[in-house]
Formats: sequence, C-alpha cells, structure tokens
Amino acid sequence: MNLFIKLLGTGVSLGAGFLGTKVVNAVWEKSTGRKPPTGKHEDTPTTLRSALTFALISASVSTVIQVLANRGTQRAITRFAKSQDIV
Repeated sequence: MNLFIKLLGTGVSLGAGFLGTKVVNAVWEKSTGRKPPTGKHEDTPTTLRSALTFALISASVSTVIQVLANRGTQRAITRFAKSQDIV
C-alpha cells in the first residue's frame, strides 16, 4: 500500500504540474496579451526580459506545486502508517 501512495503522490504531482502550467500560461496571456515565451512559437517575438520573467514565474509555481505535493504525500504515508498500527 505504501508503494500505491507514492505512485498516487507522483500522479497528483504530475497532474498539478500540468494544471499549474496551463494556469500560468493563461494568466500570462491574459495579463500581457501575448503568447507565453515557451520556445514552441518561433514566429512570436520575445524579449529577454519577458522570457526571464516568464521563466521565474513558471519556476516559482512549479516549486510550490512540488513542495505541496511532497508534503501531501508524506502526510498520507504518515496517516496510513498510523492506521496500520491501530488495526
């Protein structure tokens, strides 16, 4: 069961990362009126300032998601271990 919880934590982390990326991209496009500088759109002109700003925002959101997912997984593992001790 411990392996299941770790796999579930990984799945939640991946899903949250995907959702976080979509949210950051949508907020960026809404606030700047331009597509996010992801490198996929070679025809979109991007300044170094906007690329660095987008990278910092994306990295920050990604780090927060990773920390929250890890904490949630550890909390679930701890609860599972306590419930096994009771039973």
